[in-house]
Amino acid sequence: MGFFNNLFKAKTAAYFDYTSISVDMHSHLIPGIDDGSKSLEETKALLLKFVDLGYQKVITTPHIMQDFYKNDRDNIYRGRDEVLALIAKENIPIKFEAAAEHFYDDAFMERIKKKEVLTFGNQFCLLEFGFHHQPSFEDAMFFNLLSAGYQPILAHFERYHYFHGSIEKALEYREKGISIQLNINSLSGNYGPDVKKQAVKLIQADAVDFIASDCHRMSHLDMMKSLQGNELLQKLNLTQLKNKDLL
Repeated sequence: MGFFNNLFKAKTAAYFDYTSISVDMHSHLIPGIDDGSKSLEETKALLLKFVDLGYQKVITTPHIMQDFYKNDRDNIYRGRDEVLALIAKENIPIKFEAAAEHFYDDAFMERIKKKEVLTFGNQFCLLEFGFHHQPSFEDAMFFNLLSAGYQPILAHFERYHYFHGSIEKALEYREKGISIQLNINSLSGNYGPDVKKQAVKLIQADAVDFIASDCHRMSHLDMMKSLQGNELLQKLNLTQLKNKDLL
């Protein structure tokens, strides 16, 4: 009897429960405005899957990128309201908000000056760099963001190839008040082995502030479900993660 009890406990301990974070703060669920959901029906299916995984709240973050996705507050909030109406109509048991994933470009610098940055929670601002070329003058950009009262979160740090092999930049950013977000599916190798290695380094160093789906389509959530037995997820410092603070 003791053997089977121990076996059951071992299996339970190896299961990551997404209710432990409750809030996803990086996704692309507003239909038709970026490379995420294509329709309200798809958005409905994705939200129901979030519920199935144990999430209580989704903060969706459409791309704002001057050369590709020219979104702004008006069309993002209009899309948010359409999704909220869908949630109410279908009685989907989940909270829903919208902000943005801002790309670091000249347009973003103008948004900082004009205080037009879209935020969630306590003035959190999600932003991303280009994946292959290290940005210039990012320290000045972060200084301007922080000085304006925003709390920057750097999206999917593990995916920036120019930082691979070291997490010193992540540690430096965190010292300055910049949060680091990790994509859960990076642990699957979905973005390649080097991204996975970088994700492991961040977890081992307790250098992760938020984890997120970065959900664009159902396959991303299916992959997250398959990762619930992943031992790397068990090593996350849940007391350090800030996701639940966004409830």
